Amino acid sequence: MPDLTRSPAWQALHNHFEQVRHLHMRDLFTQDPKRFQRYSIKLEDFLLDYSKNRITDETESLLLELARDRDVPGWITRMFNGEKINHTEDRAVLHIALRNRANRPILVDGRDVMPEVNAMLEKMRSFCDAIHSQKWRGYTGQPIKDVVNLGVGGSDLGPMMATQALHPYASRDVSVHFVSNVDENHINNTLDNLKPETTLFIIASKSFTTQDTLVNADTAREWFLQASNDTSAIAKHFVAVSNNVAAASAFGIDEQNIFKMWDWVGGRYSLWSTVGLSLAMAIGMDNFEEMLAGAHDMDEHFRTAPLEQNMPVIMALLGIWYNNFFNAQSYAVLPYDQHLRFLPDYLRQADMESNGKSVTRDGEQVDYSTGPVLFGQLGITGQHAFYQLMHQGTKLIPADIIASITNLRCISSHHRMLMANVFAQAEAFMRGKTEDEARAELEAQGITGEQLNVLLPNKIFAGNKPSNMILYHTLNPRNLGRLIALYEHKFFVQGVIWNINSYDQWGVELGKQLAQTVLGELDQDDEVTSHDCSTNGLINYYKSWRSKKV
Repeated sequence: MPDLTRSPAWQALHNHFEQVRHLHMRDLFTQDPKRFQRYSIKLEDFLLDYSKNRITDETESLLLELARDRDVPGWITRMFNGEKINHTEDRAVLHIALRNRANRPILVDGRDVMPEVNAMLEKMRSFCDAIHSQKWRGYTGQPIKDVVNLGVGGSDLGPMMATQALHPYASRDVSVHFVSNVDENHINNTLDNLKPETTLFIIASKSFTTQDTLVNADTAREWFLQASNDTSAIAKHFVAVSNNVAAASAFGIDEQNIFKMWDWVGGRYSLWSTVGLSLAMAIGMDNFEEMLAGAHDMDEHFRTAPLEQNMPVIMALLGIWYNNFFNAQSYAVLPYDQHLRFLPDYLRQADMESNGKSVTRDGEQVDYSTGPVLFGQLGITGQHAFYQLMHQGTKLIPADIIASITNLRCISSHHRMLMANVFAQAEAFMRGKTEDEARAELEAQGITGEQLNVLLPNKIFAGNKPSNMILYHTLNPRNLGRLIALYEHKFFVQGVIWNINSYDQWGVELGKQLAQTVLGELDQDDEVTSHDCSTNGLINYYKSWRSKKV
C-alpha cells in the first residue's frame, strides 16, 4: 500500500480541496433543495444528517474512494472475524463480540468466544438479580443499598457515563457511585454518605494491579474493616472484574464473585463487558442487554451497509476531510441532553487514546495529522460559553450536535425550547449572517450613522461552520448503544485510513512508570536529585512542606 499522502486517492482529494475550499454551504443549499435527503442516513429512528458539511457529490465520491483505497471494507471484515488487528499486543479486537446478540460464532485462535461471553452475561444477571431481590445481604444481614465502582479510565468513564445517561431507567432500590481519582477527596466524599453494612464495592481492574484503583480499593477495605472488624465479611461486600483471580482472591474476594475480562477487550471499549456490572446494577440486566442490542444494531449496519450509506464510515471520512485538508485540529461533541453530560468525556478518551498516535502500523513516523482534539459540553451550556469562538473565532471547529426528539419524562414547553436551540445553532453555524443582513437588522432597530458603523463588523458571522446532526426518538438503552457504537467504529475507520493501531495505548504507560519511581522517592527523607532541576525542585518543595505535616 502506498504512503497515504502520496497515494492517488489522497492526491485527488488534495486537488479537489483546492477547488472547493472557499465554497459556502449557503450556496450549496440554494443550489440543491434536496440536499438534506441526499446527505442523511437512517437506522430505524436513528438519524444522521450530514448535509451541513462543506462537501459536494464529488467530495463524497473522492472520500469514499480513499476508504476503498485504504481497504476499509477489508479491515472491517478482519475485526469481525477475530483477526489480531491489535498487532503490537498480538490481540484480537472484539468488543463487538460482547454485544453479538445474533450469537454468530466469532473465533479467536480457532475457538468461538461466544459461549464464554454468554456465560458471563448470565453470571452478571444472576448477581444483579440477587442484589435487587435482596437475596444477597451484607455481613449484618441487611440488603445492599449502595454500590461503589472502583476503577479508572475505561473501567470508570464508560459505566459512569452510561449510568448518568440512563438515569430514568435506574432502580430506586440501589444507588451506584463511581470513584476513579486517586485524590483522597474523591473516595472520602463518597464514603461520607455510605454505611459499610449496606455497601458493595466493585473493583474493576483487568490486571488487578492498576495503581490508582488498588489505592482506592485498599482505602475502601480499611474503611469497611473498621466497621466490621472481620476479614471474612469482605466476601459479602467486595467483588472484582478482573483476569487476575489470584490477586483478587488474596484481597479477600470470593472466587465465585470474580467476573472475567478478556485480553481482546480494550479498556476504553470495555463498557459492554463485565466492566458494565455497575451499570447493570443501576439499570437492571434487561436494560443493559437492550443497550447491547442497540450497539449490535450499529455493528450490523457498519458490517453490512455499503460505504456510501454507512454512518460510521461517513462520519470518519468527514473527520478526515476537516482534520487533514482544512487543518481543523479539533471538533466538538455537543449533546443537548442533560443525561449525556459525560458523553464528551467518554468519547474524548475513546478517540484521543485510540488515534493519538504518530507511528504507523509499519513503525514509521507519520507525516500527516492524525487524531484530533475532542472537546465538548452540554449544548445549552456551551452556547453561553465557547460557542462564541466557534461562531466568530479564527479556528474551524466542526461539531456533532446530538439530541432526542422526546424524553421519557418530557415537559413539552422545555423540550420545544431545547429543540429550537438545537436547530437554530446548526443553522447559525451553517448560514452565519452577511453584512447586508446585519446592516438591515441594525437599521430595523433604529441604529444608524456612526453607531451602526461601530456595531456592524461585530454583527457579521462568516458561517460555513460544518456540523453533523444526530437525532433519535428517545435516549433509551437501545439508542445509547447505537450512539456509542457509532463513534467506536468511526474511530476505527479513521485509524485504518491513517494506518495506525487504534487499539493500543503505549503513551498511557509512560506516566505510570515514572510515577512508580517518584512514589518511592516521596517515601524517603533524602533530597531528590535524580530528575531534571524542575522536577527535583518541585518534589523537594513538596517534601519540605509534608515534613512539617502541613
